[in-house]
Amino acid sequence: MFSSKDKSDVRYDTLISAKTEIHGDVILTGGLHIDGLVKGNLIAEAGSGATVRVSEKGRVEGQITAPNIIINGEVIGDVHASEYIELAKKARVKGDVYYQAMEMVLGAQVNGQLHHSQDKASTSAKSQPAHKTAPDNDAKVD
Repeated sequence: MFSSKDKSDVRYDTLISAKTEIHGDVILTGGLHIDGLVKGNLIAEAGSGATVRVSEKGRVEGQITAPNIIINGEVIGDVHASEYIELAKKARVKGDVYYQAMEMVLGAQVNGQLHHSQDKASTSAKSQPAHKTAPDNDAKVD
């Protein structure tokens, strides 16, 4: 259903090759393709249009936060996709996945919870007024 999204428009500005290992956080605004190992968080601003792609050979040990994420390798950490996430056939995620739109192919694995962004927003909005109301009611009773 989501595969109609044109992935050919994605331009990868940065390539982390299979022979490369990075320790530390990576901040990005464009496209990032990972064939190697990243031990740190990958962070892109929500409106940046950035895309993170973890290939079949790639591995990330840390949190990924980006508008668009494509995983076909291994991720150990939570994944936050503000626009779109694709979990390809060989994707292995050990952590929670937060998404707005998702495509998950047969064979992909998630060892964690899936959180749809609209569900989370409506739940937190309902719980916040209850906390504000309770102290006010207690103050009136005293």
